[in-house]
Amino acid sequence: MSKTKLQLILNMAVKFGLGFLIIGFLLFSTAGTVKYINAWIYISSMAVLMLFFGIYLLVKEPETLKRRLLSREPNKEQRVNIILSALFFILTFILAGLDFRFKWSTPSVKLVIISLVLMIVGYVIYTIVILQNTYASRIVKVVEDQKLISEGIYSLVRHPLYFSTLLIFIPTPLILGSWYALIPMVFYPIIIIKRIKEEENLLIKELKGYEEYTEKVKYRLIPFIW
Repeated sequence: MSKTKLQLILNMAVKFGLGFLIIGFLLFSTAGTVKYINAWIYISSMAVLMLFFGIYLLVKEPETLKRRLLSREPNKEQRVNIILSALFFILTFILAGLDFRFKWSTPSVKLVIISLVLMIVGYVIYTIVILQNTYASRIVKVVEDQKLISEGIYSLVRHPLYFSTLLIFIPTPLILGSWYALIPMVFYPIIIIKRIKEEENLLIKELKGYEEYTEKVKYRLIPFIW
């Protein structure tokens, strides 16, 4: 195994592992118990999805995985968006744990299952987007020789990756069995819209053909809506 792949494995293990440790701590500490079944369902589902896709990228598309693991956002406005998103996610997990502890609300089992299915569908779309656009990165940046992707799922909306994250994250509070945890999650689409507007300003300036692409594909995030 090459040194590059070993570094990717270590990077992936640290970032994924640390992320799930933080989520687990927030959920179980506020719930006051580890017997929080919804939390285990959420964490295990996300872990399985991320692990399998991460291994696939490691084997087939290591450069794409490397871009997905980037976290140093060069743009100040985007750094603010990332910080705000993180704060709202932290609040979501805290509220979900407290909701379980004090029994403030209890979504039906049927609704929890539907939310879980939506999250999985969102991750499938996320996977398709990454495979179609290997330039997709966690940071807003145009790399050298980057090509404009306008076919496949990109012929429907200009930012399908962000659409997939809506399906992945908005159902999260209900999977965790909490109505109250939906309150901070309401702000996530607002942050995404702000991020898209700022990102498109950069893409129009730096990615050849992007302005023409915006005229061809009218919708940014959700077909027939915006």
